[in-house]
Amino acid sequence: MDRALYTAMTGAKSTLGQQAAVAHNLANADSTGFRTEMHKMRAVEVQTTAWHTRAFVVDASVATDFTPGALKYSGSPYDVAVKGKGWLAVQTASGEAYTRDGALTVSENGILQTQAGLPVLSDGGPITMPPDSEIVIGLDGTISAIQDGITNEVARLKLVDPPENELVRGDDGFFRLESGLPAPMDEAVKVAGGYLETSNVNVAEQMVTMISLARQFEMQMRVITSAQENDRAATQVIAPR
Repeated sequence: MDRALYTAMTGAKSTLGQQAAVAHNLANADSTGFRTEMHKMRAVEVQTTAWHTRAFVVDASVATDFTPGALKYSGSPYDVAVKGKGWLAVQTASGEAYTRDGALTVSENGILQTQAGLPVLSDGGPITMPPDSEIVIGLDGTISAIQDGITNEVARLKLVDPPENELVRGDDGFFRLESGLPAPMDEAVKVAGGYLETSNVNVAEQMVTMISLARQFEMQMRVITSAQENDRAATQVIAPR
């Protein structure tokens, strides 16, 4: 009986984790540049000297769907969307990190930053924007300021494209290289100024997954209940009278 309990109990626990991930995806369906989080489960044998027939269900891998989202025109001169593959580099408390959320703004001190207040990086560090200027972001990430008909290059966004299998998602939602090292600038990455990238979450697909997970959890709980009833019945049969 306990073999069924092992599988059903750990399966139910992992299913709850998957439901939380799907709920997180749905909550970020409208978040700029969000990447869908995916979970996969598998059975793992319990490593003991006595029990060779028990198995746990574990969350085998947490993956990310890196499929680009659609580009949406915003009209804001500070907004930028990465076209195709690539990332914007930002400065966090733990070092350099990467995002596709190009909804940028300027701080009171003139620093170009994310909506969360993190500085956006150029190849030379944080970017200081000149006041009272018309801002244009070029295809290669070059930021130009136009004032009194004169165009001056301010900085160039640090655009990177590290291997996707080397990227890990942090608790803050930003991606970093697994090695912890900063990624090199990639000249091939292009951006679209005045645009934002939508989330790549497929709401209909995530709703179907949520329903499927709810049914899985219900079946796992039924297995647990059945195992308990069978164990109770077996105890009554073999117990001495």
